[in-house]
Amino acid sequence: MTNSSLPPPHIVILGGGLAGLAAAEAVVSRADPAAPPQVTVLEAAERFGGIIETVYDDGWLVERAADTFLTARSEGLDLVHRLGLDDALVSVSPSARRALVWSPAARGGGGRLVPVPAGFRLLAPGRPATLLKTPLLSWPGRVRAALEQFVPPPQRPSTDESLEAFAVRRLGREAFDRLVQPLVSGIWTADPARLSMAAACPDFLTLERDHGSLTRGEKHRLRKAGLNADASGARYGQFVSFQRGMQTLIDGLVARLRAHGVELVCDRVETLRREAAGWNVGVAGGAPLSASAVVIALPAPVASRLLDPTAPELATELAGIEYSGAAIVSLGFSRADVEHPLNAAGMIVPRIAGRRLLAASFSSTKFPGRAPADAVLIRGFLGGALDPTAAERSDHEISQQVLADLRDILGIRGEPRYGRIDRWHTAMPQYNLGHVERVKRIRAAESRLRGLALAGAAYDGVGIPQVIAAGQEAVKRAVGSQQTGA
Repeated sequence: MTNSSLPPPHIVILGGGLAGLAAAEAVVSRADPAAPPQVTVLEAAERFGGIIETVYDDGWLVERAADTFLTARSEGLDLVHRLGLDDALVSVSPSARRALVWSPAARGGGGRLVPVPAGFRLLAPGRPATLLKTPLLSWPGRVRAALEQFVPPPQRPSTDESLEAFAVRRLGREAFDRLVQPLVSGIWTADPARLSMAAACPDFLTLERDHGSLTRGEKHRLRKAGLNADASGARYGQFVSFQRGMQTLIDGLVARLRAHGVELVCDRVETLRREAAGWNVGVAGGAPLSASAVVIALPAPVASRLLDPTAPELATELAGIEYSGAAIVSLGFSRADVEHPLNAAGMIVPRIAGRRLLAASFSSTKFPGRAPADAVLIRGFLGGALDPTAAERSDHEISQQVLADLRDILGIRGEPRYGRIDRWHTAMPQYNLGHVERVKRIRAAESRLRGLALAGAAYDGVGIPQVIAAGQEAVKRAVGSQQTGA
């Protein structure tokens, strides 16, 4: 029996990026309309959405960070449905449902763009025959990769193995250098020699464990899902965005939260301390807030500083999560000035090519309305864990480096009609070796703090559906522990 004279619980969410907004939306979606809780979201920046932001500039539609999300997990689409945004979704254009890899020439300069072998998913060859045909690899490299299905799993699996060690063991050094490494850099901007398979790619470990090889496991996965391993386009068909860019998701979330009475405040959190009945949240611009439950949806280093006075062991674990940065250079060109047909979602560049460009996304090919009718929009990526100073260079240096690489690879003439640089100095958490065990320790320490939970990309996944899920699950833990007195 509840006491109606008691004030409603106050849930305070620290961080107004996607994880924080998803956490707030989870609260209002599950709340009793007759007795809704008070919800406050605090964000230090002047806008909500974190790194997800779309810029509209005289016919150019530019994503500052993520431009798509994968529908293989349900959390993204479920949220879109609750926001009433289903009709705003767009899939990657059929003509762009593949990726290209820069294949450097064996001797001297030059090279060419080659499609990722059909049926190849990051590490798993769904069709070994395509590996025997790809010009990305030498004949010995092709044979070694195609024979992956005959490579036995280790008798004593390692407790943790780097992605590089795993890929070389299963596919060979050449396949790793020319195919796997650039694919990995395009997703995690990580050092593959330090990236934990158990944290970043547990499903591939499961394929090896359950089926003895990635090839057999991938074929089984595709049969079970009713998919064809034939073309790389099938998986690209599962990537979606919005007609007016990813900002649509943020705007929809903000509108829904405000309609349900959520207080969205742009203010910096300075202190966080425990109270007998919950938490005291000190902010820069006003009186402190009393919260019955707190969700910390901030980067791990920021969460570490806030928690250090209250939970120093937890703070130390959070501080141990490393981050890498990147620079995104968005360039627009007249269509007539670009020799390449841009008939793909984009391209990736292996580190052995000796270029600083990690990858490029062909934005105006992937989705309609990203550039004026007679133009194309290309986004180039620099930086990551293997090139940590790239985002620190001057605008001129960064833009000229990307432009030089794009001119050489894509045959671009003339000058850009549009240009923009976005720097994300510490945006990408690194799931280095030992990450799974670190997260277990973080969750154990978190569980001892009644009414508090952590959310974000630093723990269980960097994709948009995973980040949404992280916010939703954090609310369950924070509110659940507060209610049960755990």
